[in-house]
Amino acid sequence: MNDDTLCEWDVLIKMAVIHHQFESIHPFYDGNGRTGRIINILYLVKEGFLNLPILYLSRYINQNKADYYQLLQATRNTNDWQPWLMFMLDAIEQTATQTAAMVRGIRRLMMQSKQKIRADLPKIYSQDLINNLFKHPYTKIEFLVTDLQMTRQTASKYLDKLVDIKILTLYRIGKENYYINDALYNYLSQASELLKFKIL
Repeated sequence: MNDDTLCEWDVLIKMAVIHHQFESIHPFYDGNGRTGRIINILYLVKEGFLNLPILYLSRYINQNKADYYQLLQATRNTNDWQPWLMFMLDAIEQTATQTAAMVRGIRRLMMQSKQKIRADLPKIYSQDLINNLFKHPYTKIEFLVTDLQMTRQTASKYLDKLVDIKILTLYRIGKENYYINDALYNYLSQASELLKFKIL
């Protein structure tokens, strides 16, 4: 995996072989599937194919689980690698296309929020604030305090103003306040359905 002098295979082919070999060795009592899928992404990051580990191959593998297991075993039995490699390359292609579409969708939502906050709340607008609101589907006072280096009182005031203009919705759970980014939450909630119809 880490010695590029052993073979000159294409990185994507090598990733598919590494995954197959890891799953065949099955070194752990539990968690081999998750670990194997994480290795895929970390290998692509290591090789410079991804800047960030955002290619979520698990979705494709889970949606095609029967084919995945059948091809794993068939490759072991026959040593015919082509069907397995084609499966993994399809997984990468479809996942990359879907991920790019999701990123574009999230960027559109960011721009809409950015424009609304700039127009309605210009005194509190900052790119750091926008980034915080889209870091997760929710935020908390503590997140703003840490990310934007502000007091709890200022963070609370900012979040209340964002609730007022309907960028966020406040939910109180126990003693904790959570501020949900409704647009982002709804988009991510519908993503799997939207991906099926390729309308992200």
